[in-house]
Amino acid sequence: MQRRKFGFHDFDVSALGFGCMRLPVIDNQPDKIDEAKTAEMIYYAVDNGVDYIDTAYSYHREQSEVVLGRILKEGYRDKVNLATKCPTWLIENREDFDKYLDIQLTRLQTDRIDMYLMHSLNKDRWNNLLKNDVFSFIESAKQDGRIRYAGFSFHDDLATFKSIVDAYDWDFCQIQYNYMDEKFQAGTAGLKYAAAKNLAVVIMEPLRGGRLVRNIPAEVKEIMERSGKNRTSADWALRWVWNHPEVTLVLSGMGKLDEVKQNIETAGTALPNSLTQEELEMFEQVKAAYRKRIRIDCTACEYCLPCPQDIVIPKLFDQYNDAFMYNTMDGFAQRYDWIVENWGNPEDCIECGQCEEACPQNLPIRELMKEIRSAAGR
Repeated sequence: MQRRKFGFHDFDVSALGFGCMRLPVIDNQPDKIDEAKTAEMIYYAVDNGVDYIDTAYSYHREQSEVVLGRILKEGYRDKVNLATKCPTWLIENREDFDKYLDIQLTRLQTDRIDMYLMHSLNKDRWNNLLKNDVFSFIESAKQDGRIRYAGFSFHDDLATFKSIVDAYDWDFCQIQYNYMDEKFQAGTAGLKYAAAKNLAVVIMEPLRGGRLVRNIPAEVKEIMERSGKNRTSADWALRWVWNHPEVTLVLSGMGKLDEVKQNIETAGTALPNSLTQEELEMFEQVKAAYRKRIRIDCTACEYCLPCPQDIVIPKLFDQYNDAFMYNTMDGFAQRYDWIVENWGNPEDCIECGQCEEACPQNLPIRELMKEIRSAAGR
């Protein structure tokens, strides 16, 4: 197993981390984790060099930590760096930090969390944590030994990321990064910014939630096959992330033993700067092929906002484009209610035309609202 130095600290970790957000379940119920299959995967991973395991308070409807605690207590707890995350959205006062950490220690059946993260930070959550004295909590928890290293996971823009990095002497951070997300959220600029400050950088969503490995469009498959390398789409995507020397480790939310074995094999040879120039050019072709699949040429300038019906038009278009790009229109229809709840309902469009008058791209937004409804079967 390839190993990489953990930021400015004098120790290293496995380049592959085991993410416990997508564990195998029974009867498609997220809170019914298949403990036997999960244990088999985790034991195999650890026995073959993986020493970083990542979970969170909320994963699998709050059952991930519970199951992981039972699995690790069978002689594996001291073999791994155990990471979990504070449910930042539940913090209402200073005491809440301690309350939730103590709950997590009990669930995980341990006396310490090796890597403790403030979960899924954005501007609003970060400001709330500051208001509730987050630094006092971190220092206290470090001093009494409940946590060893402090970090944060992140979902917002680059400026917010930099401000959080600069606000405290963090040990590490966790960002979403893959070959399609170089400019998304923290992106490449954030990766390099954190690494330049000697933070360990943990990568989540290297496969973009599975979009880069499932239902691969024919034109993308053809490009990968022309490379002459017999690699799976997952192998290619992981290699792209590990190619960056600023990356400390990559988390993979593995759900099958075969995935664990394949990812461990890839991690052994996916070294920093190991991709050839031809391979890097192949990724540029793949990215271009995906982008050609974009259905709506929206630049997210937001000139169309505010909509009098509270439809967040650019976000809605982004979800629709995502489904077209990654060949997941069935999934779009399945999660349509969630999309509507978050970004507004296209059915509420009154066709006032205000958005079209303001749109620099001259998009036929009223017709596109109808198209989105139809694509979702509404």
